Amino acid sequence: MGARAPPDQQTKLINAAAAAEIPFILPNEFNPDTGNDAYVNDVATFAAKKQYRDQIEKLGASSWISIVCSFWYEYSLSGGQFGIDVEKRTARFYDEGKTRINTSTWPQVGRAVARLLSLPISAGGGEACLNDFKNRFVYVSSFKLSQHDMLESVQRVTGTGPEDWKVSYVPVKEAYAAGYERMKKGDWSAMKDVGYGRTFFPDGSGNYEDSKGLQNDVLGLPEEDLDAFTKIAIEHFEAGLKH
Repeated sequence: MGARAPPDQQTKLINAAAAAEIPFILPNEFNPDTGNDAYVNDVATFAAKKQYRDQIEKLGASSWISIVCSFWYEYSLSGGQFGIDVEKRTARFYDEGKTRINTSTWPQVGRAVARLLSLPISAGGGEACLNDFKNRFVYVSSFKLSQHDMLESVQRVTGTGPEDWKVSYVPVKEAYAAGYERMKKGDWSAMKDVGYGRTFFPDGSGNYEDSKGLQNDVLGLPEEDLDAFTKIAIEHFEAGLKH
């Protein structure tokens, strides 16, 4: 569901699933690490996700499994949320643009969900099963990248070089603070500096791969070609599919 779906929409679905005794529910997460208290406490949109996990546990008929995939790569790159404007050939880096975060492509997230739900409910002999992930987060990713890495990929795909781009820099904590004030006034465009900006803090919040590991191997997820998905993002942008 979209981030602006009615707040009771997911509540109704969870209640219906519990009444039908559905054993596993994947709540509407698909976010950066909502298991990271420091991060979600600073981003109210993501902090609100916990109430649905709590609801599932309280009802007691189901278990939740939450997919942590961070921001979608193609979506975020084509929409400029990573600070790179393909049309204007400008890039706005947080700090020095060197902080790496995890990010995932749409196909990788789809594979992760399909393969997770294809696991047996229980298993022996060390094989993975759904019961292993009851009321837990599943961490998946396509790439661990900095904004600088992303820009280099864009340059390769577009056949441009550093001399063709104008790069500016902003302290990430200042950008976050200013964006937070704008969001309090109802300016949703500031989500880029709040949600995305907070992910690029130098505390490692956006890099769950190093701190918590990934379930990519458990789910048999493939390695992906960065430039191929950068190309897809640029094609989306050129086709007017801006986000």
